[in-house]
Amino acid sequence: MTRVFSGIQPSGVPTLGNYLGAIRNWVPLQDHAEAIYCVVDLHAITVWQDPKELLRQTREMAAALIACGLDPKRCILFVQSHVRAHAELAWIFNCVARLGWLNRMTQFKDKAGKNQEASSAGLYVYPNLMAADIMAYHATKVPVGDDQKQHLELANDIAQKFNHDYGVEFFPTIEPLIQGVAARVMSLRDGTKKMSKSDPSDQSRINLTDDADTIAMKIRRAKTDPEPLPDHMAGLENRPEARNLVGILAAITDTLPENVLREHGGQGFGAFKSTLADALVAHLQPIAAEMKRLLDDPGALDAALHVGAERARAIAEPICAKAREIVGFLPAR
Repeated sequence: MTRVFSGIQPSGVPTLGNYLGAIRNWVPLQDHAEAIYCVVDLHAITVWQDPKELLRQTREMAAALIACGLDPKRCILFVQSHVRAHAELAWIFNCVARLGWLNRMTQFKDKAGKNQEASSAGLYVYPNLMAADIMAYHATKVPVGDDQKQHLELANDIAQKFNHDYGVEFFPTIEPLIQGVAARVMSLRDGTKKMSKSDPSDQSRINLTDDADTIAMKIRRAKTDPEPLPDHMAGLENRPEARNLVGILAAITDTLPENVLREHGGQGFGAFKSTLADALVAHLQPIAAEMKRLLDDPGALDAALHVGAERARAIAEPICAKAREIVGFLPAR
C-alpha cells in the first residue's frame, strides 16, 4: 500500500478551516493507504511555547483528530516527540541541506518578519525536520496545502542529495497528494483572508468546540454585502464574503457551490445564514461532543497515542538505523 504521512501543529482547537481544508481529507486515506499522522510538537517549539499550554494543546489536537474521524486502529496516530527518529534524522538532514536552499524558504521570512536575527535556529531549519518526518517512514505521498509545497520540494532535494552523496538509492521521492479541490475557508470578518487561529478576533472563525449558540451567532454576524445571492457562480465575482459562505455550506453538505446557488439563488443573507448555521451545528456538534469525551479521560487518550508511537517506531527506527549505517556512524550496542 502507498504510505502517506502528514502532521499538524498543536496550536489550539482546530478551526472549521483546518477541518475542511485538511483534517477531513485525511479520514478516507485510512482505508486505501498506510496512513501515518502525528501531532508535531517538535515543530511547535520553533517559537516559544508555555509548557503547560503545549501539553494541553497536544492532547486537544489529538482528541480533535480522533473526533474528526481518525481511528487509531485504522491509522497510526502519535505525538512527534515520542519517536526519536524524527529528531535524529533531522540532524543528519541539517548536515545535508544547503544554506542556500533554506534561504529561499519563504515561510521563514513570513514567520520571522523583520526580526529574523532574533528568531530561533529551529524556525530556520524547520523544513529539514519536516523532511525527516516524512523520510523516517519512507512515505511517498503527503497531503499538503499551498504553503507547504515549497518545503516538500526541499525534502526531495535533501533526499536526492543524501542518495547522491552516499551513492545509495535509499530515500524515495515524495509526491504531493492531491485530493480534489480542497475547501479554502476564509475569515468570517474578511473574505480575502484565510480563517486562522492567530486572528485576534474569535468572531473571524468557527472553532470545532463552539456550541450551537456560538456558531449561530458567529454566522449571523459574518460579514456580507447588501446584494442577494446570485443563481450562478459568475455572480460571486468580487464578492469574497458571499463566495466564502457559499463555499462553506457546499463543503459541509458535500455538494458543489453551483448546487448551493441553484437552491438558494435570489435569497437574502438572513435566510441563507440560518440555513448555514443549522448545517454547521448538525455537522460539528458530534465532533465537539466526542472531543469532550476524549479529553475527559486523558489517560485513555494518552494510552492510544503511546500505542501509535510504538507502531510508528517499529517503522521509523529501522530506517533511521540504516541511515546511520550509510553515514558511517559506529553502531551502538
